[in-house]
Amino acid sequence: MAVVFDIPFLDIPPLAGAAGTVRLPGSKSISNRVLLLAGLCRGTTQVCDALDSDDTRVMLTALRALGCGVEGDSRSLRVTGIDGRLQVRDAKLFLGNAGTAMRPLTAALALLATTQGGRFELAGLPRMHERPIGDLVDALRPLGCSIDYLGSEGYPPLRVSGDGGARLTLDAPIRVRGDVSSQFLTALLLALPLVARDRSITIEVAGELISRPYVEITLNLLARFGIDIDREGGQRFVIPRGSAYRSPGTIHVEGDASSASYFIALGAIGADRSRCIRIEGIGLDAVQGDIRFVDAARAMGADVVGTPGALEVRRGAWPLHAITLDCNAIPDAAMTLAVMALYADGPSRLTNIASWRVKETDRIAAMAAELRKLGTTVVEGPDFIEVQPLTHPRPAAIHTYDDHRIAMCFSLAAFAGVPVRILDPRCVGKTYPDYFEALFAVADAHRSDIPVITVDGPTASGKGTLASALAARLGYHLLDSGSLYRAAALAALQRGIAEADETRLAQLAGSLALQFDCGRIELDGSEVTDLLRRESVGALASKISALPSVRQALHGLQLSFRRVPGLVADGRDMGTVVFPDAQLKVFLTASAAKRAERRHKQLISKGFSVSIAALRADLEARDARDMNRCVAPLKAAEDAQLLDNSDLSIEASVEVALGWWQQRRPFG
Repeated sequence: MAVVFDIPFLDIPPLAGAAGTVRLPGSKSISNRVLLLAGLCRGTTQVCDALDSDDTRVMLTALRALGCGVEGDSRSLRVTGIDGRLQVRDAKLFLGNAGTAMRPLTAALALLATTQGGRFELAGLPRMHERPIGDLVDALRPLGCSIDYLGSEGYPPLRVSGDGGARLTLDAPIRVRGDVSSQFLTALLLALPLVARDRSITIEVAGELISRPYVEITLNLLARFGIDIDREGGQRFVIPRGSAYRSPGTIHVEGDASSASYFIALGAIGADRSRCIRIEGIGLDAVQGDIRFVDAARAMGADVVGTPGALEVRRGAWPLHAITLDCNAIPDAAMTLAVMALYADGPSRLTNIASWRVKETDRIAAMAAELRKLGTTVVEGPDFIEVQPLTHPRPAAIHTYDDHRIAMCFSLAAFAGVPVRILDPRCVGKTYPDYFEALFAVADAHRSDIPVITVDGPTASGKGTLASALAARLGYHLLDSGSLYRAAALAALQRGIAEADETRLAQLAGSLALQFDCGRIELDGSEVTDLLRRESVGALASKISALPSVRQALHGLQLSFRRVPGLVADGRDMGTVVFPDAQLKVFLTASAAKRAERRHKQLISKGFSVSIAALRADLEARDARDMNRCVAPLKAAEDAQLLDNSDLSIEASVEVALGWWQQRRPFG
C-alpha cells in the first residue's frame, strides 16, 4: 500500500469489525520532554523507543542546532547534553506546530541567554503563530529575561536575547497562569533547574491548573533526571537549591496513551466477544494521564483488560452507554470520546475542555463542524461539547485542520456504515505517522464495501504505470495481475517446466510467494522486478494465462488483494472476470505503434537490444492471441471507461481516471 503520508485524501470504506495486535509508537509528551532534558543535562543519555514524528524531529533538529550530540534512531537515540552551558549563542529554530518544543525551549533559552549571553529566534508553522505563549512570556520577563514578539503580541514567533552576566530576579515566587495550558507550567519546571544552583525557586500557579496529568509526567521525568520538586498542593512548586540535571543513563519511552485511545475505542466499537484488539506498549500502570481514558471507555461499555505493558479490548455494551464526563484530566484523548458518542444510547456531554480551543486548532469548533457533517446534532459551548448518537449517518469528507487527532479519531466514524474521507491524512505525521497502516491492519470490512478500481488493456498500454500511480494517489493496495502470470512464467522457466504441462504449472502458480513493495516485486524473497520484464517471460506469461487451471490457481490470490482501504488492480480481465463489481473500470488503449515505441525506450534503458518493428509485430500478435483466447479473452467490460492514452502523458491519464473516480464517490 502507498504511504499515506504522501496523499491528499484517504477514503475509508464502511468498517465492519476489528481484531488483531497494534504496537504503539512512543509517547509524544514523554519523548519531547526526555529529549529536552537529555539535551540540557551533563553526559550522554540513551533514549529507547522515542516517538519518531514531526514533533520529535523538530525537537531533535533544535537540539542539534544548539550543540547537543544526537546519534542513532528512534529505537535507540544517544543524546549528549550541554550541561546547562550554551554551546551556540545565535540560532534560528523552526519548531513546526510542536507546543512541547516551543514552550520549554522558549523558557530554557530565555534563562540561558540572560545569564550567559545569546540571541535565539523561535518560529513555527502558521498555526503555531496562533497558539498563545503570552502567559509564559509574562512569567519570564519579570525575572529579567528579554523576550520580543516578532509578530502578533502574545504569540510566536519571538526572539529571546541577553548580553550575559545578568542576575535573574528569583527571590519572589514566579506566577504563571494554569487555566490556558499546562505547558506554560511545564516549560518553567523544565527550565528553572538550570538557574537554581545557588537558591531555591518557587512557582505559583494562578487559577485552576488544567491538564494536571501532563504536569505529573513532567514531575516524574524531572525526578528521573535528578530534580525532585517539592510541591504544596497543586498550585505551588519549589525547585530545590543546588538542583542540577543528571543523566539517568538509559531511559525507555512508554507507548503513547493518547494514541492508544483510538484503538481502545476501536475495540469497544468493532471487536466482538470472540475477538479483541490487543494494544502493546502501554499498560494500566502507565505514567501518562491519558491512560485514564480506559475508565471513560469502560463507563461507555468497553471491556478492557490490562496486563503489564499491554491492553486487550472487546466490545461490551452495544450500543455504547452515553456519558457526562469532566475531561480535564484527558483533554487530548477526550476527542476520541466525542466520536464514540456517535454509537451511544443517548447524548454524551464532555465538559471542562476549554483547552481544546488553543490546541492545534480550535478543537471544540472543529469537532462540532465535522461531527455535524456525518448527520448528528452537536451543541458546543466555551468549555463543553454535547454529541447526539448518529441515527441517519451520511458519508462525509472530514476537514482535518492540520490536526493529527481530528484525522485519527474521525477514522472511527467509518463504523457508522458509511464511507468517510479524511482530508490531508498526512497530518497524522505529527505524532503517529503509521496510524492508518496500523488501523487497516486490524480493521476489516465487508468485501463488497471495499472499493476497487480496475485498469485493463493490451500489452504495453501503460496500465501498470497508471494503476501504480492511482494506488499511490489514493493510498490503496495494488495488484499487478500481469506480474502474477509473469511470476508464474519466470518460476516455470527457472524450474524447467514445459508450457504444455498445465498440471505442474497450476501447482506452481498456486504456491507463489509474491510480494509488491513500493515498485519492487519479490518472488520467494528475491527481487525479480527486472527479470519479469524479459520478453521470454512475457511471452510465456501470455500463453499460460490462457490455461484454465492456472487461472483458477491464481484467482484466489488475486481476490485476496481486496483489502481495506481499497484496491487498484491492473491486467487484462480484472474488470470482466476477477472484479466484475469494481466501482470504476478503466480500459486503457494506445496504438500498436505508440506501444512499441514506449516498450522500445523501456528496454533500451535497461540494456536490452531489440527493434521497434519486431516489438510492434510481437505486440500485434499478442493482441490477437489475447483477444481470441477461449478463456477470458481481452475485451473491455461493458461498463468500462475507455481511455486512449496514445497522446497523453501518464500524469494526464492519472487525472482523467481520478476525475472518473471522484464522480463515483459520495463526497460531492
